[in-house]
Amino acid sequence: MNAEIIAIGSELLTPFRQDTNSLYLTEKLNQLGVEVIFKTIVGDDRGRLTGAASLAVSRAEIVIFMGGLGPTEDDLTREALADALGLKLHRDPAIITSLEQRFAARGWKMAPNNLKQADVITGATVLPNANGSAPGQWMSGKYEGRERIIMLLPGPPHELKALFEEQCLPRLRVKLPPQFIATRELKIAGLGESQCDARVAPIYKLATDVQTTILAGAGEIQLHMKTRAASLEVAQSRVDQLVGKIEEELGDCVFSDNGDSMEQIVGYYLQMRNATLAVAESCTGGLLAERITSVSGSSRYFVGGAVVYSNQLKTAFADVPADLIEKHGAVSSEVAAALADGIRRRTGATLGLGITGVAGPTGGTAEKPVGLVFHALASDGGTEVAERRFPGDRKRIRRFASQQAMDMVRRKLM
Repeated sequence: MNAEIIAIGSELLTPFRQDTNSLYLTEKLNQLGVEVIFKTIVGDDRGRLTGAASLAVSRAEIVIFMGGLGPTEDDLTREALADALGLKLHRDPAIITSLEQRFAARGWKMAPNNLKQADVITGATVLPNANGSAPGQWMSGKYEGRERIIMLLPGPPHELKALFEEQCLPRLRVKLPPQFIATRELKIAGLGESQCDARVAPIYKLATDVQTTILAGAGEIQLHMKTRAASLEVAQSRVDQLVGKIEEELGDCVFSDNGDSMEQIVGYYLQMRNATLAVAESCTGGLLAERITSVSGSSRYFVGGAVVYSNQLKTAFADVPADLIEKHGAVSSEVAAALADGIRRRTGATLGLGITGVAGPTGGTAEKPVGLVFHALASDGGTEVAERRFPGDRKRIRRFASQQAMDMVRRKLM
């Protein structure tokens, strides 16, 4: 079975509020083997909401409405869904009594507009809301000739989550056939999105029972694979087989097949090799060290480092000769190598990383444009240097540069 989630509220169509409820509901539905095929956000307009409700009921077996169940004029979910289904609303005396008791317990007088919260769509089951004044509603049956499950849930997250887990999940488990969703995620470095897809599309297009999505990030490509089957074993076997074929094609470009980050993978390799790492960063400004130390236990392999932004500190902290900087410039392969060598010697680490470049948006020249970054990795076997040109703004370039630096360490230790 498939589902559609509709978030209601004009505030969700502004830059200031986000719909987070749908993330929670998607996770819970996926655990039941239900795939969410549409998510919609609709403002507080009865006509638009009625149209969205009609469309959702026509294309999804489970439809969940979130929000718009309050007492104010712009709370229109009940009315709009009733319009869409050609059903009537009736005012439930039991809900009115519950509302009156709720207000009396707080010493408040209930306003007349709260009565609309007692309006129930014909055929719906009322879902009491222990954490708020707006009850939910559950509808199951044939609507417009189609078998559907429809839920109306309150918008506040703490109300929605409690009501869904306590009252909707048990009903769904009874209604739904056994089905399971299995997923895998591959993370890839060293390839662009188009390069990666050109190599793996011939493989995943043959796996018609697995849905594959490719996403591009700063310094990595992600392949998300998902399938659904009557048993978890069958579903997992499908995605695992596809992952194996893709890993065989991409080789060491795949740095994670279980969702781990690059910093986690680098940490695994450093510990596996009983190696340590130190860094000397210029254009990344400490981002590399921050990412490495975001992993718990990184003190076992990360010695430390220096943010050598100025030429003076490149010399003082990483022993880069001043005449080398004068001759080649701070952004150069020679200075990157000297940074890596110097920080390694100064700290006694197994490996030393040096980064220097032009993060922009200013400071670029024809010879050394914005996005040019030199990476160097020093070990007892020598120093290797890589030159890269990264696209994007300052934040993106710095992210790319830190990712490339860690990928050098990963490949060295493999």
